[in-house]
Amino acid sequence: MSARLAVETLAARAAGRLSRLAGAGGGTTLPGKLLWKLDPAAIDALAARLSQGVALVSATNGKTTTTAMAAAILGDGRRLAWNSSGANLVSGIASTLLARPGAELGLLEVDEGALTEVARRVRPRALLLGNLFRDQLDRYGELELVAERWRATMSALGERTTLVVNADDPRLGDLARDRRNAVTYGVDDPVHGRRALEHAADSRHCVRCGRPYEFAAVYVGHLGDYRCPSCGHARPELQVRAKAIELRGLESATFDLVTRAGETRVRLPLPGLYNVYNALGAAALAQVLGSTLDEIRSGLERFGAAFGRFERIVVGERTILVLLIKNPAGANEVIRTLEGGGVPPLLLVALNDATADGKDASWIWDVDLEPLLARTERVIVTGERAAELAVRCVYGGLPEDRLEVQPALHRALERGLELTPAGGELVVLPTYTAMLALRRIFTERGLVQPYWEQLQR
Repeated sequence: MSARLAVETLAARAAGRLSRLAGAGGGTTLPGKLLWKLDPAAIDALAARLSQGVALVSATNGKTTTTAMAAAILGDGRRLAWNSSGANLVSGIASTLLARPGAELGLLEVDEGALTEVARRVRPRALLLGNLFRDQLDRYGELELVAERWRATMSALGERTTLVVNADDPRLGDLARDRRNAVTYGVDDPVHGRRALEHAADSRHCVRCGRPYEFAAVYVGHLGDYRCPSCGHARPELQVRAKAIELRGLESATFDLVTRAGETRVRLPLPGLYNVYNALGAAALAQVLGSTLDEIRSGLERFGAAFGRFERIVVGERTILVLLIKNPAGANEVIRTLEGGGVPPLLLVALNDATADGKDASWIWDVDLEPLLARTERVIVTGERAAELAVRCVYGGLPEDRLEVQPALHRALERGLELTPAGGELVVLPTYTAMLALRRIFTERGLVQPYWEQLQR
């Protein structure tokens, strides 16, 4: 390490320690922000010290869970630099590299918009691209813009980086088509597919000629087995697949993981088809990085949910189930999973419009809330945009006498727990910053660890 880098990292780590002592948000990103200001090239130098290189994970939905699953597989026998707190901008990446000076392998979740800059600096050994859904248009723009930036990123990285891509997404599958060093994954179980796209599906038209795709099976949003009847553009061959999927309500999912190295039955302790996609991505990435099928199965089966992503919090005689919703595709899959497991009698839904949520909250009108609203007994809405969410519920058919509006999250939570009987479970659907606010409440009550303590484990 150069003298300059030694001084810079010492200063950044000291700033983080002072921030934590002062109680200013845990210090998960402050060291990285300071290092980024002092010397952006320091990130390059820190990444270059990792003897097994760096693997990056990016997606609109599921990147935190996918990265955590990969960590469960890869962390057995490897020292990881993993941003487990979910800090996925450049500052969070820098903080993670600072916090793990003895790490061998970097396993880094990266924000969609930050991917180009992070990839340019860390020169990843492998890059996993999970999906592209419409999300936070005020930050990212339309899908076409993000896809083009990602394509340019892959071109700049060259063949030294292995691309691991969800081929069920038409825009991502196309990135792998002409790339020699690419691994494709997807779902191969028509029993769980629909024949038609949902009304809010994002990628309907061929990326080559613009004609509508035909789908043999639609699994999640626009993810599925697609083909253009005009030019023949279709899903590429899957190298890693999920077959014989069994979805067990709100508890788990089981599937056959099929790879070119063999196959194994995986019992995933998370529900929902979209968590099968997350597991497939983690498995494909881990295999690229040298994990065996037995290691992959073992890691996935002992995996514990990332905060807010089907995580259960015990509160006295009750539990709280937190299910993040942040865009139409993700919210619709949460709803689909709740339907499969039985719609709960009480729902608490929290809608914020901070920068990290997306300032435009109109996306809630593309969420298919009607199946939940028709079957639940009561809904509590909360958050900065609670009033708009209440209007959406009423227009979705929920009688006003079954709706409660409580903008303050802590009061809404108390009300939800009050209405939940002993031994029961309160289901909470928060947007991103509302989920973080929930974590603060749970931390204050001693129910979960603070971010920084979790990062240090």
